[in-house]
Amino acid sequence: MAKSRGENGPRAPAAEGSLSGTRESLAPGPDAAAADELSSLGSDSEANGFAERRIDKFGFIVGSQGAEGALEEVPLEVLRQRESKWLDMLNNWDKWMAKKHKKIRLRCQKGIPPSLRGRAWQYLSGGKVKLQQNPGKFDELDMSPGDPKWLDVIERDLHRQFPFHEMFVSRGGHGQQDLFRVLKAYTLYRPEEGYCQAQAPIAAVLLMHMPAEQAFWCLVQICEKYLPGYYSEKLEAIQLDGEILFSLLQKVSPVAHKHLSRQKIDPLLYMTEWFMCAFARTLPWSSVLRVWDMFFCEGVKIIFRVGLVLLKHALGSPEKLKACQGQYETIEQLRSLSPKIMQEAFLVQEVVELPVTERQIEREHLIQLRRWQETRGCAPEGSSPPGPSPAGLSYPGFSPSPLPGFSPPPLPGEPDVPGE
Repeated sequence: MAKSRGENGPRAPAAEGSLSGTRESLAPGPDAAAADELSSLGSDSEANGFAERRIDKFGFIVGSQGAEGALEEVPLEVLRQRESKWLDMLNNWDKWMAKKHKKIRLRCQKGIPPSLRGRAWQYLSGGKVKLQQNPGKFDELDMSPGDPKWLDVIERDLHRQFPFHEMFVSRGGHGQQDLFRVLKAYTLYRPEEGYCQAQAPIAAVLLMHMPAEQAFWCLVQICEKYLPGYYSEKLEAIQLDGEILFSLLQKVSPVAHKHLSRQKIDPLLYMTEWFMCAFARTLPWSSVLRVWDMFFCEGVKIIFRVGLVLLKHALGSPEKLKACQGQYETIEQLRSLSPKIMQEAFLVQEVVELPVTERQIEREHLIQLRRWQETRGCAPEGSSPPGPSPAGLSYPGFSPSPLPGFSPPPLPGEPDVPGE
């Protein structure tokens, strides 16, 4: 995931234990070879012929890595009721955000209706407001030639993003074209950051739910408001959040924390891709969408909670640790997570009920930030003071994290528990 300059082609990923190169490349998934063959299809019409193998409800080719088996379906009547409630919220967004943000949070935890997910993400993230504040900006960036040092790197990454999804199955198809446009536009919008490979799956997920211009502004919000500093040259924000995650793990699962401490496994070895890609390359797709629903509403706190749940259930008992005698076995355990702990209903319930509050994350952030400054003499990149919510509505308790590893506390008297 390192900043690839493109002149000399992609470099090999860094060896385990080294941060060098983590902005260079995400490890190819298990379908990489098949993806290369599949993405050689020359047009969407050719890809459509392949897609006759059947597409699941998320757009993945049935039987591929991204496709899912039997899912728990929401009854149609319940789904229609949720759609009606969400339509009312979206059509009266300012009123709901100002007075009923707790209800929005609870509805995000239940899952946003698929038909309204893209629109809701734009409202929740503030991407819609950002677009309105910058009319014509994306078109201007889209028409610009772009910096050659990034264009080749982006081009090489396109076919690696969800190659078995109907949008991205075709090399040069509309999905890959839009992904290129969004990523190129961001390098022009933030030339000091350029392109980070972990931004590609983030942008691809957004494009599955909205047009390119809207996806661009949601990407901007994720990079600037939700995960600031994650995609910068030095990766300092992700390093800081790794320390925060590891410290919080001691409270959530002392067994897992003790094991990782004994094995001397740096958090960056298991949490970098989780956090930088917001679990888009880790979880089953139905779980990815539910996590993102909550993430757009509650901020980086959700990413921490998901990571803690996965660590707790993968390494949190003596039985689980029998197969993790060394560093290699432990890392493999975390790379091959049990389907049970990633299953949508189980994971969401565990995330919502995990006893880790915003205040605890804030407190741990301040502790780790102080240690960072004492040892390095400066604050990490991306560690900026809290600001107004991305939607431009300044009220307490409802804002995506303005700091890495920090979410504002709930309103006074507001419990941090699930409910209707």
